[in-house]
Amino acid sequence: MAPVLRRIAGLLILVIAPIATAVAGVAAFLLAALVSSDVRVLCLTGLAAGALTAFALALPGWSLVRRRRFATGYACLVVVVCAASFSLAVLVPGPRPGAGPTPSGVGFWALRTGSHIAYVHRPAAGQPRPYPVLFLHGGPGTPGEGLPAVTADLSAAGFNAYAYDQLGAGRSTRLRDVRGYTVARQVADLEAIRVTLGVDRLILVGQSWGGSLAAQYLAAHPQHVQQAVFTSPGPIWPRAWAGGGGGDPWARLSTEQRRRRDAVLDHPRILAQAVLQQINPNAAHSLVGDDEADEMLHRVAVLGKDATACPGSASAPVHGNHQGFYVNQLTVADFDTIADPRPALRTTAVPALIMRGACDFVPWPVTREYRDVLPQAVLVAIPGAGHGIAAGQPALYSQLLLAFLTGRRLPLTPYTAESPPSA
Repeated sequence: MAPVLRRIAGLLILVIAPIATAVAGVAAFLLAALVSSDVRVLCLTGLAAGALTAFALALPGWSLVRRRRFATGYACLVVVVCAASFSLAVLVPGPRPGAGPTPSGVGFWALRTGSHIAYVHRPAAGQPRPYPVLFLHGGPGTPGEGLPAVTADLSAAGFNAYAYDQLGAGRSTRLRDVRGYTVARQVADLEAIRVTLGVDRLILVGQSWGGSLAAQYLAAHPQHVQQAVFTSPGPIWPRAWAGGGGGDPWARLSTEQRRRRDAVLDHPRILAQAVLQQINPNAAHSLVGDDEADEMLHRVAVLGKDATACPGSASAPVHGNHQGFYVNQLTVADFDTIADPRPALRTTAVPALIMRGACDFVPWPVTREYRDVLPQAVLVAIPGAGHGIAAGQPALYSQLLLAFLTGRRLPLTPYTAESPPSA
């Protein structure tokens, strides 16, 4: 090889060395997650692979340009720069605000499943009815704060009312092994709550994913459900629908809101977490812990909190009972693997009310399936309400819920058409 060509080849190798070092280090970091969840092991593996690559290229590169004595120093510089860049981009934690003080009125159930579940309760006024009302929040992993406003009317009507933070969300237990966030675990927790309350049956009111959870519980324990209310429910079985059937809650974000959302989600640390989550969820959890991940999800959720309401609706307030990131991600993934519950639901005689807001983003056939599958179901269409019916039409929501639970005539005519209700 001519001296000029040799030097050009050497310079190309030296230029490529930092890129190859970074690629090798990142690849080794991710591949190590196949066998370990310890971020220290992942980092050392990546560092070793990067260093080997840097030295393997630095030596022939500098030899070709006849400056072999620079090889070691150059390789060390490449490794230091790559390691520092990776550390600043991926290993520096984001905001991790600690949980604020627990509000008065929040209690905790120590369930037989091992879950430590936060809940709030409003007792019945006067003589209580035999079966309590249990509100199931959406998400998965998106709790509310306190009880919905309708519980004052429920209490006056003799109902004990409860709302709880599902496993992995709000003030409830976070699992060390995030693979434990499954639909079956949420159903088991709900059954354990029934046992803890000492009642034979529950009245379930499920919002969004909470409706999906209520359907799974109803399929598994129909004898323990007195009545079920599904408000803007998610899919009964996501595998029945293209894309899972959940719809697009982000469709109405403004350009600026999308930019701010993407600025959070496209950070290198969050991208690394997302890749690790596909390889080894516990490695992702080790890199980005619950406090940081929950705060990140909270910031994103606040951006889109009004996007699921009807256009022109009042802005929803922000509360501090944070979402659970890993319960959301892992439960959604598990939900796509469960057996079809619809055959069991078709045989249940439990009375059910389905409420659908006119502006709901969940596809109409997904909502209609509840009416089609549950033999004792009635569906009503709510004008002027989006995904959050209790927020969009609070008075009508309360009237419908109370009428259904007390056996009175509903204030709206049941919707029986196959086509979607008009907005």
